[in-house]
Amino acid sequence: MSIIKRGNSRVWYIQFQMNGKTYIKSSRTTDKRAAQQMETDWKSKLHAEQHLGHKEKVTLKAAMAQFAESRRGTPNHRVLESGIRIVTRLMAINKPIDEVTSHDLERFKRDRMKEGASGQTIRHNLNLIRGAWKYATKLGYRVGELNFPEVKLGKSPLRYLSDDEERRLLACLDPKREVKGLPPYEERLPEMKRTMQDAYDLVVMLLDTGARYSEIANIEWSRIDLAERTIHLWRPKVQNEAILYMTDRVFDILNRRKEGADQYLFQNKRGGPRGYASLAIRKALRKAGLADSKIHTLRHTHASRLIQNGLSVYEVREVLGHTDIKTTMRYAHLETRQVTSKARDVINRLTIEAQS
Repeated sequence: MSIIKRGNSRVWYIQFQMNGKTYIKSSRTTDKRAAQQMETDWKSKLHAEQHLGHKEKVTLKAAMAQFAESRRGTPNHRVLESGIRIVTRLMAINKPIDEVTSHDLERFKRDRMKEGASGQTIRHNLNLIRGAWKYATKLGYRVGELNFPEVKLGKSPLRYLSDDEERRLLACLDPKREVKGLPPYEERLPEMKRTMQDAYDLVVMLLDTGARYSEIANIEWSRIDLAERTIHLWRPKVQNEAILYMTDRVFDILNRRKEGADQYLFQNKRGGPRGYASLAIRKALRKAGLADSKIHTLRHTHASRLIQNGLSVYEVREVLGHTDIKTTMRYAHLETRQVTSKARDVINRLTIEAQS
């Protein structure tokens, strides 16, 4: 018998076997006829899935949630969660994913453009939907054909800091600076001193290593060798590792911070990794008159200075840990400028020699 009572439960349970597999679940009803109808519907659904090629439906909301969960623990998990909130606001997420159309995606792209989102951000949003769509396919859910819209990225000048801009930024982050509304440095609470010092030290390390924010903000002391003055940097985004040699000021920072160190170089209040706590740095950028700059600008600054002082694009690729040289080629115009400058000097020298 497929409809049964279990223990002291008042509701009916559905239990049967199909193709050697046992299926059981609560009907959540005390009405036997309703439970029998549920059994019939369930068997029909399973039969369609197993013998007629029909697949279970899943909503866009559930597909995105499952896709994001599959990426938990990775660097882009937070980005996916943020993207889900955006898609939820602009799309009918309770619609089955097989009913989502290419027109829906075009409309989403148009709405994001109206909101002023950058092309790169819109790409990230669409990649979330694409990832959920592919993951639903992998799990065996019913999906339809989708053509994802192209998003052109507008070219913008490469932004990096001049020496003067760096000095202004570090002055705005100086942990001993006078701040309106805060007591003098000596009277500040230890936690306030720590957070202000962390922001300053983190920016200096980003400038001098060219690492991504998360690579330094979440680094463990076990990856730092003060004796050899090296940082064994793990890059989760590209899944590779590099050994970076410390500049003098990075060495001074790490040497100072070593006393009383725990697991992480930069800790949150609970003793875990710092995470993406960037408010103080973003405020300092604005205060320094660098509102057009972002934290990633510090990475651009490092790369630009290397090329301007003689390193090739291919050498800078190794320093930054790019897996594709095309990513590093954004700095190629700086290398070209160095080459044409050298060409000018050669011609000037030859001209002078010819006239003498």
